[in-house]
Amino acid sequence: MPKMKSNSGAKKRFSLTKTGKIKRAKAYMSHMLEKKSSKRKRKLRISGLTSIAEATKVKRMIPYL
Repeated sequence: MPKMKSNSGAKKRFSLTKTGKIKRAKAYMSHMLEKKSSKRKRKLRISGLTSIAEATKVKRMIPYL
């Protein structure tokens, strides 16, 4: 059986925590930052976790994660 291919975009965006959950970056931090408050931008810097439903999709995209 040949090796499965990983989704290159997903490889760059998601990583695994020690407990096996999938870590992701938060959205809305790329542009138009002048109108966003400092508090909001600070909260967006903190990474988040994917939901269980999304985690199964990500695991299918990155089989060797």
